[in-house]
Amino acid sequence: MDQRENQQPTLSVIAPMLNEAGGAALLVEEIAAALSEIDHEIIIVDDASTDETRTVLRAARKVYPQLRILCHEHNAGQSRAIRTGVLAARAEFIAMLDGDGQNDPAHIPSLYRVLMDEVAKSPMTAMAAGERQGRQDSRAKKWASRAANSIRQKLLDDGAADTGCGLKVFRREAYLRLPYFDHMHRYLPALIRREGYGIVFMPVSHRARAHGASKYTNIGRALVAFRDLIGVMWLRARAKSPGKTTEQP
Repeated sequence: MDQRENQQPTLSVIAPMLNEAGGAALLVEEIAAALSEIDHEIIIVDDASTDETRTVLRAARKVYPQLRILCHEHNAGQSRAIRTGVLAARAEFIAMLDGDGQNDPAHIPSLYRVLMDEVAKSPMTAMAAGERQGRQDSRAKKWASRAANSIRQKLLDDGAADTGCGLKVFRREAYLRLPYFDHMHRYLPALIRREGYGIVFMPVSHRARAHGASKYTNIGRALVAFRDLIGVMWLRARAKSPGKTTEQP
């Protein structure tokens, strides 16, 4: 048995993947390089890929023993893949990023340090979220994202300019308090704040996709986003805060 299985790392890094054989090994290499000074584990959740993603990851694990590969039997979507990773994670703090290589892992240490600094000031801070600068996507995709972010901000008032950015570092315990639903990863700031936690935001870079293909279309994203937005508005409206909880001696 690998001794790492009995150790609690400082940070668990989670990346969901679906048919990312072309870039999977490079992403693992970049994550390991970025976190060379932080004790970490890398959890790749393969969401039932039909290409050689798993074969590539198994080869990468020979070089990076901190890599764990979790495989879904059936395709369940990005939010479920993230949840699978969080449930399996051993660290108290989680870093997540998209598995397509467009998020730069080099930002993870900065996000982690920002979160630790904010936690020292305010213990109820639970997330450091990246906000993409200079997005390397098509004009149509950027336009759709700006429109969706504008509507979401007005209706949810979550303080986030870019919830579509996959780069986030957060407390595992805080995430596990959130209600689960498909596509919930797009509403993490609103859901985190619903539980009374604080969030800090940090600008991050964005890269063009070098391998594979996007798993979403603007129309498909818009259809589910409208339904999900109504659901999150309902969840916020039905939340009640008990204030500070104390245990009597």
